[in-house]
Amino acid sequence: MRYEKVKDYNDEKFRRLTGVKRETFNKIIEIITKASTLKRKKGGRKPKLSIEDMTLATLEYWREYRTYFHIASEFGIHESNMYSSIRWVEDTLIKDGTFSLPGKKALLEADDYDEYEVTLIDASETPIERPKKNKEFTIRVKRSDTQ
Repeated sequence: MRYEKVKDYNDEKFRRLTGVKRETFNKIIEIITKASTLKRKKGGRKPKLSIEDMTLATLEYWREYRTYFHIASEFGIHESNMYSSIRWVEDTLIKDGTFSLPGKKALLEADDYDEYEVTLIDASETPIERPKKNKEFTIRVKRSDTQ
């Protein structure tokens, strides 16, 4: 869904769709706009998506964990362009540090532990166990077309 449709939503609907408040969204737009002007300072091709659409696509990816293909088809661009746009927005927000959480040292240095509320989330991925290839289980077939 393009930002042109979303911008007219009330605050509750906007929060339900994107997962962030409108003020947070506007702060993200400010950060991305600054980075975009620095990136395009030397020139270059104009991006197909607006900054608002790139941010909305990134939030949609984080919130719904949809594939790049589905998000890209919704915005009318190629999957690889959507991947690079989302990665650029993520990297820009990480470099800015506005939305960074305090590290372990900040928690240890704090005298009053009531200042921080800690939530732990187990989001680890486990690899799929596949059977190992053994020579005794491999069936050799002689190809007849190479004779």
